[in-house]
Amino acid sequence: MTVMANSSLAGSNPLYAGRRRRNAIAKTLAWIATAFGLGWLILILGILLFEGIGGLSLSVFTENTPPPGAAGGLMNAIVGSLIITILAVVIGTPIGILAGTYLAEYGRHDKLSSVVRFINDILLSAPSIVIGLFVYEIMVAPMGHFSGWAGAVALAVIVIPVVVRTTEDMLTLVPDTLREAAASIGLPRALMIMRIAYRAASAGIVTGILLAIARISGETAPLLFTALNNQFFSVNMNQPMPSLPVVIFQFALSPYEEWQKLAWTGALLITVTVLALSVIARSLTSARKSS
Repeated sequence: MTVMANSSLAGSNPLYAGRRRRNAIAKTLAWIATAFGLGWLILILGILLFEGIGGLSLSVFTENTPPPGAAGGLMNAIVGSLIITILAVVIGTPIGILAGTYLAEYGRHDKLSSVVRFINDILLSAPSIVIGLFVYEIMVAPMGHFSGWAGAVALAVIVIPVVVRTTEDMLTLVPDTLREAAASIGLPRALMIMRIAYRAASAGIVTGILLAIARISGETAPLLFTALNNQFFSVNMNQPMPSLPVVIFQFALSPYEEWQKLAWTGALLITVTVLALSVIARSLTSARKSS
């Protein structure tokens, strides 16, 4: 009886009624905003699937990009993207892990660490076209030509801050009791980090690497300034190299129907790849939380 009386009094209270109205309005606006965002996402994915699936065929993976008005595939662009992306991850991941390890384990409260974190945050939000222009000035211009190496370095610069942030965050979450236990048995700090801290944070670090790969998979602007493009199949890193994002950019702007179809197909391939990497990263994060 007392609860019912209190609820009736609360319902008759003008202040409480006003709060309920504001809460209902806020929830309604939140649902509208969610539906608006999801609607555009579904529309984009639907158009991408409709346009991209129609161009999928074996020739997409076995033939090079065609000349204007001819049929062909995306094999050279796919292979070039894989090479540049793998090299970027190979270059950027060790640097990011080592820098994140320093921030979390050695210099957690140092002034230098604060400066490094600030610079890392700037790199995280830096426009990719600025990074491409920077690598153009330090590599492409002195070398006198575009190259796959310059493209890999540009993408590695994008990989580094992502890996630094995730590595630091994951190592910071490792309980200090594990470090104290390792120190109590005389384990050197370096071995403690490799054998205990890294193992405890491995899922999170791998997640960060996968997210970095997902981010650079569709980058076009840095590659326009560094690797440029190549219509033919090439694995020579000292020459311009083809890449899927740049081919999509060029073919989508062309007046040729065959090129436009290949652009839709390439966009679908990149979207599926990024989606798969994101799902794997989420799965690793969920597995880590449950364990």
